Amino acid sequence: MSNRRVLIQATVAAVCASVVGIAAAQTVLKATDTHPAGYPTVVAVESFGKKLEAATNGRYKMQMFPGAVLGQEKETVEQTQLGAIQINRISLGVIGPIVPEVDVFNMPFIFRDIPHMRKVIDGPIGDELLAKVSSSSAGLVALGWMDGGARSLYTKKPVKVPADLKGQKIRMMGNPLFVDTMNAMGGNGISMSYGEVYTSLQTGVIDGAENNPPSYFTANHYTTDAKNYSQTTHLIIPELFVMSKITWDKLSKEDQATVKKLGREAQLEQRGLWDKSVAEYSAKLKAAGVTFIEVDKKPFIDATEPVRAKYGVKFPDLMKRIGEVK
Repeated sequence: MSNRRVLIQATVAAVCASVVGIAAAQTVLKATDTHPAGYPTVVAVESFGKKLEAATNGRYKMQMFPGAVLGQEKETVEQTQLGAIQINRISLGVIGPIVPEVDVFNMPFIFRDIPHMRKVIDGPIGDELLAKVSSSSAGLVALGWMDGGARSLYTKKPVKVPADLKGQKIRMMGNPLFVDTMNAMGGNGISMSYGEVYTSLQTGVIDGAENNPPSYFTANHYTTDAKNYSQTTHLIIPELFVMSKITWDKLSKEDQATVKKLGREAQLEQRGLWDKSVAEYSAKLKAAGVTFIEVDKKPFIDATEPVRAKYGVKFPDLMKRIGEVK
């Protein structure tokens, strides 16, 4: 065998060994979201994954599983707690029983508007609640907040004042607080799974529902007779971007710092994507014949004061601090 051939074989072997070593050293992180591909939260987390891979020279690579392919939120949260899923975008509902303070964000009109909500989650209050989640028994490390937008009413009959909701059955998320909110606003709150809303609107089981413009459009609810979108913005609820604590504890201090930094970047990137999405889907809804109705929010705010009093009794100081954020 010639020296040249031996040299080539040795070089190839070294390269193969190097590739195997790189592959062995690479950790693949599974990320999930119940929202579909292309949704702002999904895109922001995908960007986070690409940045993490670059920042760690390929030691970490992320695979995104959108559209609830790994299960609905309850199932994926359990998998994240066990470390089978490493990264997840979740609603506050699953965290509330463990960290009650996050429930303050679920109350109607706790935020004056979207800018107010963003000031709160970007500031000391937002940081404190992230830390509470991370130090709790939830088994999750909170990396940042995601913007879930403002929820408004879409109904078959136009709604301009609370009295217009009388007798109307309105689907709400499955939480007594949300049902109480709708009842206080003048309607009949109906707890129902999201997957049932479209058929229920079609068949008249309900007269309306509430959500943000992107969800109203992507779920095709606008194709039913519920074509009146009353901009009450009664609920403005941020969401969480988390990592499994089991995974987090395996990271070096340097990698933890990198993940935290990129988590904050994902929070801000998702916000820009969200604003663009709301504008685009609002335009599509209007083009499809949906009537956007501006309302005087004060009567709705006043009507829901008993709800804030009832559910806010656990954290009056936190509510006061949120109200003082300018």
